[in-house]
Amino acid sequence: MKDNRERILDVALEVLGRNPDAGMGEVASAAGVVRRTVYGHFPSRTELVQTLAQRAVSEIAAVLAEVDTADAAADVVWADFIARLWPVVHRYRVLVVLRRGEYGQEIHALLGPVEKTLAGIVARGQDSEVFGRHLPPDVLSQVAWGAVFTIADNGFSDEAAGVRAATITSLFILGVAEGRAKVLADGRT
Repeated sequence: MKDNRERILDVALEVLGRNPDAGMGEVASAAGVVRRTVYGHFPSRTELVQTLAQRAVSEIAAVLAEVDTADAAADVVWADFIARLWPVVHRYRVLVVLRRGEYGQEIHALLGPVEKTLAGIVARGQDSEVFGRHLPPDVLSQVAWGAVFTIADNGFSDEAAGVRAATITSLFILGVAEGRAKVLADGRT
């Protein structure tokens, strides 16, 4: 039963990735089950999307917990985070589209703790002068983090190029010099 539920979630992610407006019937068809089976696990499309968002946030938080060590420089933590996060971001990039729509508030609320941690990393980087002070830490982290999803949404076929682009771009946004950003990115692709 649990395997069936996880398979439906995986298929839903693929289906919604191709068409963010896809319905439960399309998910059921792609999963090779009847609609009743999908509805048995997820009583509504909203619950299906919320479950996908919760799964994504859990994976993102796990990656962040792995890399966020107090003794590492903030730019190193950020670069490690983006490099390890890339497969997760790429897989869940449809949530960016869904976040702009009717599910925005729910997805934003789920991401709150992750965004708070990222703002803390940016504040730490500003305090140690590795990140710019051109915006407050919470705003700066959201802009840099948003750029990663924007780049993922462009569908890089070469994973290494995507990771490099996301890392360098987000570090630029954070105010890291070009040479340092490239060194950090090249060490992680």
